[in-house]
Amino acid sequence: MLLRPATAADADVIARIYNEGIADRIATFETRPRTGDDVRGWFDGRHPIVVVEDDGGEVLAFAGTSSYRPRACYDGIAEFSVYVARTARRRGAGRLAMAGLIEAAAQAGFWKLVSRVFVENLASRRLLEASGFREVGVYERHGQLDGVWRDVVIVERLLP
Repeated sequence: MLLRPATAADADVIARIYNEGIADRIATFETRPRTGDDVRGWFDGRHPIVVVEDDGGEVLAFAGTSSYRPRACYDGIAEFSVYVARTARRRGAGRLAMAGLIEAAAQAGFWKLVSRVFVENLASRRLLEASGFREVGVYERHGQLDGVWRDVVIVERLLP
């Protein structure tokens, strides 16, 4: 597998992988599928996004950052997400994507990455623990998905 920075040309495949996560109801509160045009808006020049490809150039996973809060004191903190195509799960693509994102975020000047993970998403929680994240607490009844309240684990990693 190959890790590289994502470009706007990857937007359609990133949207496809993200939409699998939406449909599977395992990784996001989002319910509206995204288009390539939606994803192209993520490329703001400030927040790194990386992709993992197989030997044939097919994108298997992506990880990206976004703004945490609008106040200037939080400029060095980014939220992150990582998604792996259904066909590539449990093959190391997520781990490679997270390693690349951590490095890219540090190079972009971020000092911390944060996210929230569904409590029952054990695969993501194990991935993040192996990637150096710590669980700092649980938001109970953080949001509803399909009419069901869901709890999320808060994770963070300080960057060098």
